[in-house]
Amino acid sequence: MISGLDLVEQQIKVARGEKLAFTQDDLKINGHALEVRVYAEDPQNNFLPDIGTLEVYKRPTGEGVRVDDGFEEGMEIPIYYDPMISKLIVHAPTRKEAIEKMTKAIGDYDIVGIKTTLDFCNFTINHAAFKSGDFDTHFVSQYFSDTTVMDNTDTNMQEIAAVMANYFVEDNSEKASYEPSASFNSWSSNRK
Repeated sequence: MISGLDLVEQQIKVARGEKLAFTQDDLKINGHALEVRVYAEDPQNNFLPDIGTLEVYKRPTGEGVRVDDGFEEGMEIPIYYDPMISKLIVHAPTRKEAIEKMTKAIGDYDIVGIKTTLDFCNFTINHAAFKSGDFDTHFVSQYFSDTTVMDNTDTNMQEIAAVMANYFVEDNSEKASYEPSASFNSWSSNRK
C-alpha cells in the first residue's frame, strides 16, 4: 500500500525468472500501513485455536482499508489448518492516523461464533509501547501477562444497565413474580 505496487505479484514474476520493471531508486514511499492478522484464537487462553461456525462475518470497509481473507459468513473454521481468518491492512498519511484507522477498522469488524484475536490486536496497537515504537518481539510477555487488560466492558453501560434494571424491578415488583419454572423453556434446554 505504501509503494503503490503489488509486491506479491512482483515476487511471483521474480519466481518465474522475470526481471523487475523498476529499480530500488524508482520506489517512493507514501504514508504508513499497518497489518494485523485476525486469528480464530483465544488470547485469554494462551492463544489456543477456536473452531466453529462464522455465524456473523462482516468485514470493515472504507478508504485505505483492505481485508485479505478466504472465509464467508456461515463457513466453518476447521481444526485441521492454520486458524487465520484474515489479514486486515490499513493505509494513512501518518503512523498516528494509521493506528486510528486500524482501531476503527477493528471496531467495525463483526465476527460471531468463534473467539478471535481482534481485541488483542486492538490492545496491542493502542498500547503506549507500540504507539511510541519502543517495543520488540517480547511484547506479549512484557505487556500481555494479565489478560484482564482486554476487558473492554464499558463501565458506563454497566451502570446504566444496573439503574434500568433497578427501575424495572421496583416498578414491576407488585405486577409480576418470578417463577423459575416459567422461565425454563425448550430453547434453554436444547442449548449445548
